[in-house]
Amino acid sequence: MTAPRDLLVEIGTEELPPGALRRLQDAFRNSLDTLLQDNHLAHGECRGFATPRRLAVLVRDVAGSQPDRETMRRGPALTAAFDAVGNPTKPAEGFARSCGVSVTELEHLETDKGSWLAWRSTETGKPAATVIPGLIEQALKTLPVPKRMRWGDSDVEFVRPVHWVLLLLGSEPVPATILGVASDRYSRGHRFHHNEQIVISEPAAYAETLEQTGRVLVDMDRRRDSIRTQVTEAGTALGGTAQIDAALLDEVTALVEWPVAITGGFDRRFLEIPAEALVSSMQDHQKFFPVSGADGSLMPNFITVSNIASNDPDQVQAGNERVIRPRLEDAVFFWEQDRKHSLESRIPQLNNMTFQQKLGSLGDKQIRIAAIATEIAAALGFDVAHVQRAAALCKCDLLTSMVFEFPELQGIMGRYYASHDGEPDAVAMALDEQYQPRHAGDELPLSATGQALAIAERLDTLVGIFAIGQPPTGDKDPFGLRRAALGLLRIIIEKHLDLDLRALIAGAAANFPATLQASDSTGALFTFMMERLRAYYLEAGFDIHVFESVLARQPVQPLDFNQRIAAVATFRELPEAESLAAANKRIRNILRKAACPIPEACLTELLQEPAEQALAEALEQLEAVVQPLFAQREYTSALCKLADLQAPVDRFFDDVMVMSDNTALRDNRLALLNRLSGLFLQVADISQLQA
Repeated sequence: MTAPRDLLVEIGTEELPPGALRRLQDAFRNSLDTLLQDNHLAHGECRGFATPRRLAVLVRDVAGSQPDRETMRRGPALTAAFDAVGNPTKPAEGFARSCGVSVTELEHLETDKGSWLAWRSTETGKPAATVIPGLIEQALKTLPVPKRMRWGDSDVEFVRPVHWVLLLLGSEPVPATILGVASDRYSRGHRFHHNEQIVISEPAAYAETLEQTGRVLVDMDRRRDSIRTQVTEAGTALGGTAQIDAALLDEVTALVEWPVAITGGFDRRFLEIPAEALVSSMQDHQKFFPVSGADGSLMPNFITVSNIASNDPDQVQAGNERVIRPRLEDAVFFWEQDRKHSLESRIPQLNNMTFQQKLGSLGDKQIRIAAIATEIAAALGFDVAHVQRAAALCKCDLLTSMVFEFPELQGIMGRYYASHDGEPDAVAMALDEQYQPRHAGDELPLSATGQALAIAERLDTLVGIFAIGQPPTGDKDPFGLRRAALGLLRIIIEKHLDLDLRALIAGAAANFPATLQASDSTGALFTFMMERLRAYYLEAGFDIHVFESVLARQPVQPLDFNQRIAAVATFRELPEAESLAAANKRIRNILRKAACPIPEACLTELLQEPAEQALAEALEQLEAVVQPLFAQREYTSALCKLADLQAPVDRFFDDVMVMSDNTALRDNRLALLNRLSGLFLQVADISQLQA
């Protein structure tokens, strides 16, 4: 057998979409890794590479060939394979022909389910070089590409046109045609620094050769670290600190092959407009990194990352300064013009802007949000007047020129314009906070007004989109409902808001026209929210069985759900937990199988065995202690108290026959167990802790 060799495949393309580059790299690597395993080609580490012009995978120590494999084919049962006198039947002969042998060469396979004709053969493993090209083609077909391209007169499809394919196994190129391109041992260098073929001597030399000869940093993580370091140092050199947004850093990493940080500046007068507008212009539109001073305020500087080490960096700097200036001039103009009209004056215009065709205008949405937010404020004792005023203005900044040009500033500009109009601070802040959290890990609204508005805004969207029959499906979530649901739940739980989720959903549904029949989808929405809650707790590190034990009780208040989760998680760590969980599971099974109605009360006079008497006494004592705790939702303390039941419960099951022939005794014991189960069920179904 040939010794293991490293495998390298590189697909050279036109510029790949930056937002998808990391995902494409990882998918290509993972898919090829899986396919090699599935096709019995042993290998070592599988590493992915990507730049704007290439996707590559390096696989260490790929076996020279597949191992020989013994295969077994099972044919017809012996009863059907031969007639009464022992002659082979047509099914037997057909099976033999399909195996390429005679019936006499087949063996008889004996199993516990009968006897069968069978054919055992050895499949010779194929050389790796003959298998790998097909696996690469398969891996490329599975890449998460929303829309593939065709180019030239070929029927080949890929995310971008393909210009070269490098395929090495050890030091030898593997001849193949992949995506319509013949493979070889050549890569290509940087488009400007070294736009020529580069010979790759062996897979292990790939990254170093491209860096040293081709001026290409092919490792995305190395390229990202290099950009971060350069931008950080450039910010320090300017006397400030570079604002390095993680998403922007990832995007820039996907845009360049040889990163070079270059600083630039702009007129100080632009600092008079809101900093967020400047940052948006720089980050989102020009892919520049802003710079802040020691006091945290913006400096009139930026840092860009060029894809070339220019001989004249001053020219590159001047070009970037020239590009950013019109964007900043636009922002100044929008800022000045928008402030000429108050947010309140824009309210009537909301009726002219469609939110969603079936759900009406932004004006309709604003009215619904106001109704929900008012209800929440009243229930929680918030300032209703502030909530109503914030709700009335909550969508008005969508009509401003600044937000029209920079949609990512919605809410933020609402806060600035509300303050300019003289609105109360609580109202202005809420206009921004309604969109928090904007993304995973983002801050939650700090103010009570903002919390009410943020919940109402998300709830209206969730109920409305479910009502028109467009919930998320698979990985498609065009309205961002998963994010909206999780944000809503986070606000309620982490801000300790005692709200009934099912009632909130029903109340929001009532705000829609009767023709929409929004109430018909409230059940599906509640279930969807519970699934988001599941994801929330699993991501936080809670065990799935803990979550399921609480879900079984169907609490409708997320804050109450959270308190139960914490209690069960604490209880599970107690030494008594395993035994009590098993006992509760046993009890639930006994009660489920009981053929007779279970009495509501357990009669003391029918308790004959010392073990059942002891359990009844322990229950009596603990009920007096834990019921007040349940009423105060002090679930953790209550479950810790109930842990004291382990000993009497274990003794009960050791000494007492529940299903006695004496009907009165049996029913009384069932009532006792039902009483015990009911105590735990006031928190969760701890029987679910039994995996």
